[in-house]
Amino acid sequence: MRRNSTRTFLALLLLAPLLAGCLERGQPTMADTSGDDDAFCARSHAVGSTDFVNCRKDRDVQRANANSRADKRQRNLGEYMLNNPTRP
Repeated sequence: MRRNSTRTFLALLLLAPLLAGCLERGQPTMADTSGDDDAFCARSHAVGSTDFVNCRKDRDVQRANANSRADKRQRNLGEYMLNNPTRP
């Protein structure tokens, strides 16, 4: 009996890291793109100026809009697949 419980414990111990990814909630981790934004905005504006800050804000808004469009497309695809099932 002891050997069987040890084997079960070892199997759970090895599976736990694999299953931890399934439990992640919220937004996936995004790569830090602030360096790219800084470089993009620094080409046309002085670093620290009002125009530079506005450029960074615009880039953040554009990224947020792109993410929300992607999320909406994914939701629409899921709804379409649920509402229009195909039978093989």
